[in-house]
Amino acid sequence: IINIFYTRFRVNSVEMLLNRAAVQRVAHNQSKRAITVRAQAKPTKVGSRVITGKCFVTKDNIDTDQIIPAEYLTLVPSKPDEYEKLGSYALIGLPDDLYKTRFVKDGKMKTDYPIIIGGQNFGCGSSREHAPVAIGAAGGRVVVAESYARIFFRNCMSTGELYPCETELRLCDILKTDSEVTVDMDKNILTDHSNGKVYDLKPIGEAGPVVDAGGIFVDAPQN
Repeated sequence: IINIFYTRFRVNSVEMLLNRAAVQRVAHNQSKRAITVRAQAKPTKVGSRVITGKCFVTKDNIDTDQIIPAEYLTLVPSKPDEYEKLGSYALIGLPDDLYKTRFVKDGKMKTDYPIIIGGQNFGCGSSREHAPVAIGAAGGRVVVAESYARIFFRNCMSTGELYPCETELRLCDILKTDSEVTVDMDKNILTDHSNGKVYDLKPIGEAGPVVDAGGIFVDAPQN
């Protein structure tokens, strides 16, 4: 009787281990597929941390409702066509009386401004991930601001859409929309090509490698 009980116990134990291993394999494969879908939802980005182009200048307290109004949150970024459409609405919530130039011009899908200059508390408001995704989908590459809402800063990293650079300078009062600038995150400087002036930036720190990789869902398995 003892031998029969022991044999049955071993068989049951083996079956439990095999079932557990099967579940773990399925979960692992689902996780890999999820990471792949998340990574393929947006176009591959150039990993350079030196970005040159026209800048779009904003002021303080640009909230996520101004970056992407709630009515557009039904768009699903994991679908390529909806990802692109989301980008066409980036910063559409900015008031017309204060911003005569649109970040994405009417009838266009992409922006002419890979660089956004902000003031204090950029990205405040709700915690929607669509905010940095919309800017990235439009062709935005980097935001340079005095400070960020913490959740927006984290969402820039987690999605891999934007480099969130900080500066102690009030660049939003110095630079003008359409100015040609270079943001060099390797040297921690911004250069205004209209007059050759150079402004200091804070180091991008640990956010840099995560955005380089394309977001936390790509970076985490690798590191």
